[in-house]
Amino acid sequence: MINHQVFLGLGSNLGDKARNLQEAIRLIAERVGTVVRQSSFIETEPWGFESVNTFVNAVICCETEKTPREVLLLTQQIERDMGRTHKSVSVGYADRIIDIDILLYDDLTVDEPDLKIPHPLMYQRDFVMRPLEEVIK
Repeated sequence: MINHQVFLGLGSNLGDKARNLQEAIRLIAERVGTVVRQSSFIETEPWGFESVNTFVNAVICCETEKTPREVLLLTQQIERDMGRTHKSVSVGYADRIIDIDILLYDDLTVDEPDLKIPHPLMYQRDFVMRPLEEVIK
């Protein structure tokens, strides 16, 4: 079995935000693969929409045997299981209990309507790049 390296960005701005990230990381480790590195949690302002709620963000590196499509489906299921009712699609960002984005998967490039790797907006987002730099080294 081949292990792939996937970097996931996590964010939460509702409820106990740090606990939400910890629960998402636990579920990712249980369903997707071994979490081998984790950034510190950082507090950030909302990006792309107005909200009184700040975010807590982090990035993890996970070793997985899953395909990119399987990782997408599993992380979307984790979001739903944690109470996320809808996923923003390029516009209409909103407050959320948990957000899990695939940032990188090995050195793969994927360009499908619902799956883009590397994440197309990650380089514009300091809340992604700062924690990613912590775990990519």
